[in-house]
Formats: sequence, C-alpha cells, structure tokens
Amino acid sequence: MTKTLFLSITLLLTLSAMAGAVTIGQSDTFDSGTTEGWVAGGGPNNQTPPVPPHIELGGPAGADDPYLVITSRGGNGPGSRLTSFNIFGEWAGNYLTSGVSGIAMDLRNLGDSELTIRLVFESPFAAPPNFAVTNTAFTLAARSDWTHVLFPIGVGDLTPLFGSSVTGALGDTTVLRIQHSTGATDAQPIAGILGVDNISAVPEPATTAMVVAGLVLMQAAARRRVSR
Repeated sequence: MTKTLFLSITLLLTLSAMAGAVTIGQSDTFDSGTTEGWVAGGGPNNQTPPVPPHIELGGPAGADDPYLVITSRGGNGPGSRLTSFNIFGEWAGNYLTSGVSGIAMDLRNLGDSELTIRLVFESPFAAPPNFAVTNTAFTLAARSDWTHVLFPIGVGDLTPLFGSSVTGALGDTTVLRIQHSTGATDAQPIAGILGVDNISAVPEPATTAMVVAGLVLMQAAARRRVSR
C-alpha cells in the first residue's frame, strides 16, 4: 500500500512537470541576488522603465534577505505603470493540468501610494492572444510591512481581458505578470514602489492531502520496520 501510494504521488508530480514548465512547489526567493527573470518594459519601441526591477536587502526573513523591487513613476510613458513580468521562464506552462491551484508571495508597499496587486496570465503569441487577470487583489497601505498573500488561480478565479479566454490564458501561459490595478483591468499608472519575495506555486488541496497521507504512511511503515 505504501509503495503504491508513493509511486502514485511520484507519477502525479512527474505528469505535472511534463505538462509545462510550472511545477508544484517551485519558488523565486531571489537569494541568487538576481531578479530571476522578472523584468519590465517592452512594447513596439522596446521601451524600458527608468528604474527597472532590481534586488535589495531586507526581505521578510531579515536584513540580509534579498527581495525584488518594482518601481513606477506614474504619469505616461515607460515606467508609468507598476508592473513586472516573467516571460518564457519557469512560470510559463499549462496551469490547467499542473496541479497548481494558487500562487503565493510576500508583498510590501515601500512607497507613499496605496497599491492594489493582481496577477495576469498571458499567452500573447497564441492565435488569438489570451490574457486573464485575477479577481482576487490585495490592497497594501502606503509604507506597510510585509504581507503574505495567496492568489487563487482556478478558471473561476480570473477575468478575461480584452475579450480573451481564461482557459486559453491558463492553458498556455507564456507570461506571468505582477501589476497594480484597482479593478480587473490592465495595469494602471501610479507612482509606487513594491517589494516582492518568495513567489511560490501552491498545490491543489487534494494533492496536498495525498502527499501528506503518503508521508504519514511511509513514516508509519518505517517505524514498524525499526520496531521489528
């Protein structure tokens, strides 16, 4: 029984990895001292913001903990919107079959403007392109401390943008975006500074329960072997 359950868990996690780059339990902690693929800018003129995403120290774990900083200046033009995205990286893939039910992270508002943070899942190279934004948003007061948040990402947890398909966006994500938007819309101009750390892919409750049950059974079997 224990061996069978262990093999089932292994098979499930393997299939999740094969379905796309995104996998249960993956995380960006920025301990490497790099932005780990999180960038900003682009568009037809390949414009970049005056202050690109960068790494600073002082994350949730203490003074030596690196974290990502996203800055926007408001107004118009490059850098006016608070947003950063990861393209063709580990956050790309098929979220419909990955077993990932949510994306958790630590957020901190370092600026003087209230921020409302959402995620956007994008497949801009599909025909037609698909974009979907999370219904769940987290409002951070100006100069607030670190807050741990969880964005549910089921099909019913997102709203399509520009008439796009939620299933199309989740099923073929090539871009994951963090942004400020007070509603389920595109990113909005604002002068703000956002700290981000410990971005992680959270498994479905059923998967978590199965893994926990498997670990309990394996521990029980190990104790029985030791007691013989």
